[in-house]
Amino acid sequence: MPSSRPPYRVAIIGTGGIAHAHAEALTELSGRARLVAVADVDRTRAAAFADRFSVPQIFSDPKDLLESDEFDLVHICTPPQTHAPLASLVMQAGVTALVEKPTALSLREMDRLAAVQEQTGSRVLTVFQHRYGAAAVRLRRLAASGALGRPLVATCETLWYRPDEYFDVPWRGRWDVEGGGPTMGHGIHQFDLMLSVLGPWSRITALADRQARPTDTEDVSVAAVRFEGGALATVVNSLLSPRETSRLRFDFEYATVELEHLYGYREEHWRFTPAPGHEELAVLWADGHEPDVTSGHRAQIEAVFDAWETGQEPGVSLSEARRTLEFAAATYASAFRGVPVAAGELSGDDPFTLSMDGGAVPWEPVKETLV
Repeated sequence: MPSSRPPYRVAIIGTGGIAHAHAEALTELSGRARLVAVADVDRTRAAAFADRFSVPQIFSDPKDLLESDEFDLVHICTPPQTHAPLASLVMQAGVTALVEKPTALSLREMDRLAAVQEQTGSRVLTVFQHRYGAAAVRLRRLAASGALGRPLVATCETLWYRPDEYFDVPWRGRWDVEGGGPTMGHGIHQFDLMLSVLGPWSRITALADRQARPTDTEDVSVAAVRFEGGALATVVNSLLSPRETSRLRFDFEYATVELEHLYGYREEHWRFTPAPGHEELAVLWADGHEPDVTSGHRAQIEAVFDAWETGQEPGVSLSEARRTLEFAAATYASAFRGVPVAAGELSGDDPFTLSMDGGAVPWEPVKETLV
């Protein structure tokens, strides 16, 4: 959407791997945004990052960054255990925080963020960029309109492969740093997209295990889910799958919609199959194809700017992100307690509101204690 206003002033906290995706997206949006500052505890890394992306200001401390200038948006690209504290810091400075997933490591942290959001009037948004690909936007529109009929069945699979060496990095595979295994750190993008299409879930029955990898967290989880709208779904999150794929399938009354990709999709990764007698839906699906656009950070960042300029609430909001995080927490709670978990059941001082492991992991830790 064209804009005549000056470019938004943006900063990034954390200049590791994922920050490059954010900076590249901002570079592509140079007419609408300007990356003016970065902060990282590793100043050498920050300097290299700033040199690559022509960022004029470098800081070692996020507080110094926030005190240095006025910003419209601050991207948080640090390890997961720092997301919630930094998001609070940014909101208290009167700035919107855009946080890489997961927003926080527990439902309790999410609720604390909600309190800060209420207190400051600032917002915390979560990066779930797969919601913003053109086909996903189109699917939500068609589903909401009723054109596809009721959603009946869904499949959501994140089947990835990570070798043992992946967990040599000290902070990987730790509940206290990452919050969980593929359920929290890998499959969350796919089931967030599923939730954005099917709406609120009502009940989860799950299994999780450490089958093969040297990790304290699970390396696979499987869930059966009922949605408030009546649909039934299966969700698999794995780091044990040599042929990697990310796959979603939605069976509505009048059509099947499928997506298979790996880390980002284009139109070619989607397949639409109308039910007999509903062939006209294929025309609706084809309307608005954008074959050259890949789902990614640019689409979500651009959507934030569009929302601001049209007076709408940008996404992904804290309440929506909490629903996705509650899905992960309920998966763990059901798996480790051996019982189904209903939406809203994890509340108060329930151990699974305080941490994703709930103090109930049935296997022994293998990771060395971080110093």
